[in-house]
Amino acid sequence: MSTVSLPTSWRSVLPHLDEPLPPDRSPEATAAGADAGVSVNLPFALVRQSSQNREFWDIPAEVLDAYRSFRPTPLWRARRFEDAVGARVPIYVKYEGGNISGSHKLNTALAQAYYYAKAGVKELVTGTGAGQWGTALAAACAMFGLRCRVFMVGTSLQKKPYRGTLMRSLGATVHASPSELTEVAARTGGGVNSLALAIGEAVEYAGRTEGAAFCIGSGETYSILHQSVIGLEAIEQLAGLEATVDSVVGCVGAGSNFGGIALPFFAEAAATGTEGPRLVAAESSTTPKLTRGVYAYDKTDATGVSPMEAMYTIGSSYPIPDSHSAGLRFHGAAKLISALRHRDQVTAQAVGQVEALEAGQAFTRSEMVLPAPESGHALAVAARLAAGGGSARGVVACVSGHGYLDLAAYQQLLDGELSTEPPAEEALVTAMDRLEPVPGLAVAGSGRHA
Repeated sequence: MSTVSLPTSWRSVLPHLDEPLPPDRSPEATAAGADAGVSVNLPFALVRQSSQNREFWDIPAEVLDAYRSFRPTPLWRARRFEDAVGARVPIYVKYEGGNISGSHKLNTALAQAYYYAKAGVKELVTGTGAGQWGTALAAACAMFGLRCRVFMVGTSLQKKPYRGTLMRSLGATVHASPSELTEVAARTGGGVNSLALAIGEAVEYAGRTEGAAFCIGSGETYSILHQSVIGLEAIEQLAGLEATVDSVVGCVGAGSNFGGIALPFFAEAAATGTEGPRLVAAESSTTPKLTRGVYAYDKTDATGVSPMEAMYTIGSSYPIPDSHSAGLRFHGAAKLISALRHRDQVTAQAVGQVEALEAGQAFTRSEMVLPAPESGHALAVAARLAAGGGSARGVVACVSGHGYLDLAAYQQLLDGELSTEPPAEEALVTAMDRLEPVPGLAVAGSGRHA
């Protein structure tokens, strides 16, 4: 296991992009085919972190103090896991599960709570899928003296009730989504149970509540920036082990975990003029936006009033099949990750939940660490690359969180009751046909465009 110092700056990839990210649009502008100003309810610091071509951003002292309770996080060579999966090259893992939230989400939750508190906000409202983000935000709000309200995907809350217990223990108010508190939930008639709806409920509630602000922890560019501490540590830790990898893997819901582990490698290669490792996003086969989606403007939530973003998406109207990897059940990828995917600077592989949980079980038995189902997707892809010849020198994978509140999923695996529901082809095509392609760009699902 390698040690490392705590980074004192976040690192952005924006200065190293070939061209700027496509601008956001208001829903009305998208319908008219023209750009329009989009109102962003964010502290100015987060706006700047999302838009300025500045590479290094100092981490505020208060956030650094909070990081020190759980960072740096460990990285080690998973030799027993290598044996279990028949790896031909080394597999290194970066473990983010050793904090109160049980995942990487706390890295940006602390930063955002700090900036919102400085801006005078009294309550943060959010949507969460698996509950890791909701737990992280609840912890961050408790630390910085803010109220917290969480709308959690209802089926996920049923499967993981102790996530709700933990959030409430940290002082948060928790609602199962769809709830009876919002118009957007009422319009669905209770027939939608997705992260997009939970986020939509949070957006609506925050918009009508004085002193409250909506806060999200995955797809936004500033959130991915805050997660760069993962990759910055990993680069230094691998160097300390004199290890070389040619593949970096992380799971993708919207993209913060993958961006956190992978994009510092991209920035380092761009800054030094060297060839960096391949960046491989592991996604759920039930939500295959990066492997089968289109590059188009789409909603980020179910309200239809938030800015439309250029993203790889399977359509916000697509009814995503249920799975134990609730944190990956988001219809689109972050605009930053999507832009890199469109330029073939990021590749992607889809994994079913059975394969993901089998990889997680193998990791548990070999490395004595129980990964979250979402993290199992990254481990499954790492095993594919290391055993199947996809990597010549080595793989580093981010284990984004622990699975101690996901034992029901592992119980189903052990009992032989777990299955992977494939996407409904007709519904998938219908949802994507409604979308407007990013102007001037061909639409395809392969990641390679004319």
